Amino acid sequence: MVLSSGIIFTLGVVHLVYTFWGPKLTPRDPALQISMNQISPVISKETTMWRAWMGFNATHSMGAILFGLVFGYLALAHGQLLFQSLFLLAVGLAMLGGLVVVSRVYFFSVPLTGICISLACYVASIALSRA
Repeated sequence: MVLSSGIIFTLGVVHLVYTFWGPKLTPRDPALQISMNQISPVISKETTMWRAWMGFNATHSMGAILFGLVFGYLALAHGQLLFQSLFLLAVGLAMLGGLVVVSRVYFFSVPLTGICISLACYVASIALSRA
């Protein structure tokens, strides 16, 4: 469980760094970024597509970091609570399963591989806790 949480935490931190520093999450075509800075989404003129892109990436990272911290902490400090709570185990499984689906449909191989490994570790930890 700690390894599973650590993988997701690390992916979240790396993604947050890539969001605010360096060119990793910028478009290959500079004109697209310029256009995104000038166009608002339909929902509101209070932001631009670029600002929304940055915000979505930041909050996506924060969610992964939160998952890693909470489940890592619970595994280390309150393992009995975590492994006896079907609710917590189901929430974690749903989160990781959802991330696998989203990664498969929208992302690329590196995050998909990391999340699949995390999911395998998560399931293995539950199986080992039941043995």
